[in-house]
Amino acid sequence: MTDLRIRAAGPQDLDTVLAFWKVAAEGTSISDDRAGVERLVARDPEALVLGELDGELVGTLIAGFDGWRCHLYRLAVHPDRRRRGIATALLTAAEERFTALGGRRGDAMVLVRNERAQHAWRAAGYRPEEQWRRWVKHLVS
Repeated sequence: MTDLRIRAAGPQDLDTVLAFWKVAAEGTSISDDRAGVERLVARDPEALVLGELDGELVGTLIAGFDGWRCHLYRLAVHPDRRRRGIATALLTAAEERFTALGGRRGDAMVLVRNERAQHAWRAAGYRPEEQWRRWVKHLVS
């Protein structure tokens, strides 16, 4: 996909990203709001990766690195633009970022019910680890 531009999101992109996730992403999280995404970009300006075609947002991926582990969230591609290599390009950019930072293993949050996403992650070389279960506690009401 030669015309695809991959770049880090800036503060000016956040409203567009939040609107995009309503169309392209599965599920929501307590931190899927302006304040949550602002904190992400302020703390790690390279973590929110965008894919654009002709200036239009067509894909996102959060590639967070905490100094120890590499975490992938919000891989989302616009429904009208899927199966064109956008997710692959975003993952490649994230994996290059992780490697440059010294990361050694990436892990992804994937909804159990999202079979399309599971297929995409498998195709990218990721595998589920059935022995692990995610535990969550909301810290705010």
